[in-house]
Amino acid sequence: MDVLRASSSTLVHSPYISTIRRRNKTQFPKPIFHHLKLKLTVFDSSFTLFERNGSKSRLFMTLSSSPASTMESIEPPMPELEADGREKERFDLYSHWYPVMPICDLDKRVPHAKKVLGLDLVVWWDRNENEWKVFDDTCPHRLAPLSDGRIDQWGRLQCVYHGWCFNGNGDCKLIPQAPLDGPPVHTFKEACVTVYPSTVQHDIVWVWPNADPQYKDIIKKKKPPYIPVLDDPSFSRTMGNREFPFGYEVLMENLMDPAHLPYAHYGLIVYSTPKVKVDREGGSPLGMEVEKLDINGFNGKLDWGCSYFIAPCIYHAFIDVDQQNGSAISETEKSNRRFCLVFMCIPVSPGKSRLIWSFPKNFGVWIDKIVPRWMFHIGQNLILDSDLYLLHVQEHKIMELEATNRQEAYFVPTKSDVFVVGFRRWLDKYGGGMVDWEGKFSRALPPSPPREQLMDRYWTHVVSCKSCNTAHKGLKTLEVMLQTMSVISIGIVAVIKQNMISMVAKSTMVSMAIVCFAASKWLAKFIYKNFHYHDYNHAFM
Repeated sequence: MDVLRASSSTLVHSPYISTIRRRNKTQFPKPIFHHLKLKLTVFDSSFTLFERNGSKSRLFMTLSSSPASTMESIEPPMPELEADGREKERFDLYSHWYPVMPICDLDKRVPHAKKVLGLDLVVWWDRNENEWKVFDDTCPHRLAPLSDGRIDQWGRLQCVYHGWCFNGNGDCKLIPQAPLDGPPVHTFKEACVTVYPSTVQHDIVWVWPNADPQYKDIIKKKKPPYIPVLDDPSFSRTMGNREFPFGYEVLMENLMDPAHLPYAHYGLIVYSTPKVKVDREGGSPLGMEVEKLDINGFNGKLDWGCSYFIAPCIYHAFIDVDQQNGSAISETEKSNRRFCLVFMCIPVSPGKSRLIWSFPKNFGVWIDKIVPRWMFHIGQNLILDSDLYLLHVQEHKIMELEATNRQEAYFVPTKSDVFVVGFRRWLDKYGGGMVDWEGKFSRALPPSPPREQLMDRYWTHVVSCKSCNTAHKGLKTLEVMLQTMSVISIGIVAVIKQNMISMVAKSTMVSMAIVCFAASKWLAKFIYKNFHYHDYNHAFM
């Protein structure tokens, strides 16, 4: 209690106490400290607070797990958490590399429309230079989208509105309407397309979202973040991508939050069972802490591994599989079994984001080599769907509260939220608290569509995943074939005279027709649930 009295001025001005005031609509009396002590005792785990002391912001973490020592653990933060010399640094979102798409999901024959940081981009394969190119998705002639164009026989990107053609440097090489003996208008600067610096790393196309000439050779000075496990041949690394109806900030927070896994994804993810179960799902206190937080992100520690946030869009974690499962195997084997989570979160526009994921592992690698990606994506998309609606509504509620930052809207009293608070701390301190769209959008979110449209898989994943798109077309073809076989079998039985076919043959054909019809109906339902819409009702799980 002495520590609490000494810290009373700090706690009164804490944004979390401000939240309590706002919720209760009352003044903050002295008994609230007893309430705070009770909260700390009940949660029996660490929590995170921020205090603004003058011009400096500090991260406070209680590290005790016993009620008796909880109140004594409020102390100044460890100096390694934040570097005072970086207080005035500002993170420029437009001066970093962003992943656009895995090349396994890009077709070299056609241009692809993508959006990053509100920028409309077209990604296409320049066969003359054997490189993926990223252009502004706008023809300089009449502003038609180049992504709806084609790649001509000379390997140039052609706008199909009027036939203007561009090479890999963005130079216009042909204006069909310009007389051959007239001025070379195609060489004018105004006829060129804006080209963004791009490169390929980890089999992913990356873009630098600033086309200023000073960044033309930025790849020589600064490369995209390097994740060694994605280049390690001993690890499998199948990839996937999906668009989401909520923003980059919400997506990043959700991926950093392991505490929601046994609840939002109940029955879908294998989760270690705690020694003492307090509910059906098996949620429990988590040992998590932020070791370092600076302009480049932060490092995190968990009971069963470690994680890294590489600003602005990469979060990856290493999981000791055997420690997580409590397997009784040798130390040598333990050191060799690793499972990794690699998430790349791309801000698209307000209320929209894109995720590129990979789950490298160095055991059971043969499975990934023989099982097609679309089979993995069925389960992975179901996991993503199971909290998609929650996150969409969450973001809209935050906007309705008109909170200037999440500290005004959230109540995060346990240590399991430390990574979420760490990300928000980074975004508030270095990123201005939100994505800077540079005036392209207002802060308003797009309206919420019907649930079936909100959770649609086809337009958010299937069309942009080469493996799932191929499987979808193949299964639809099989569905039609089964229906056709059913109709043909019934037709044959109907037109053939009774004495021309035995009862056994007739019964066989009728049975085959029934089986084909039932199979086509089952397949149609399978396609719809796994490639279009699969609702997730938590009440019945």
